[in-house]
Amino acid sequence: MRTSDRDRALDLREAIHHTGYYPDVVADGVEGAVAGEGVVSFYVHHEPTFDRDEVRRHLTVVVLTPSRLIVTHTDEHAADEMITEPYTSTSTEAIALSSVKSVVVTRMVTDPTSGPTPAAEAVVTIGWGGVSRIDLEPAACQDPECEADHGYTGVLASDDFSIRASATAEGTDAVESLLAFAASLSARTQNA
Repeated sequence: MRTSDRDRALDLREAIHHTGYYPDVVADGVEGAVAGEGVVSFYVHHEPTFDRDEVRRHLTVVVLTPSRLIVTHTDEHAADEMITEPYTSTSTEAIALSSVKSVVVTRMVTDPTSGPTPAAEAVVTIGWGGVSRIDLEPAACQDPECEADHGYTGVLASDDFSIRASATAEGTDAVESLLAFAASLSARTQNA
């Protein structure tokens, strides 16, 4: 393992602990999925969600290793019939970089006439073919009087994973970190 890889692994653990969201549980799940590989880049996103009258927390951690993209989600749950105490669930997915088909980066920049400024918001969508979405609509022709059935037209989109950062909600550092992660992933997948 290169020194820079070790340093990024320590940075990742520190970022997870900084969220304060069950850091040992989250770090254990992430480290298990990384499986000793070096950490090239990462992004940690803490997102509270509202469930009726309760606030539940959700943490997403995406990690780039030399050979894989690791996507980890940790959620907290109230006690239920099966588990009588509050609990967390962590799911991890490891994707070979050779399987990543697209990295879509959308940047929202306010007041674009004043020149380059930091993005106010960013959305990164990563596709590897695990989940596809088909959007269909009735096909039509140019004749407004036509009543024939022209079948359907549609779009098949790979929509495996999306993550959004907003300077208003999380701060400009979060947006810049997400964009840096996307750039690192894009660079690693160009030759994969």
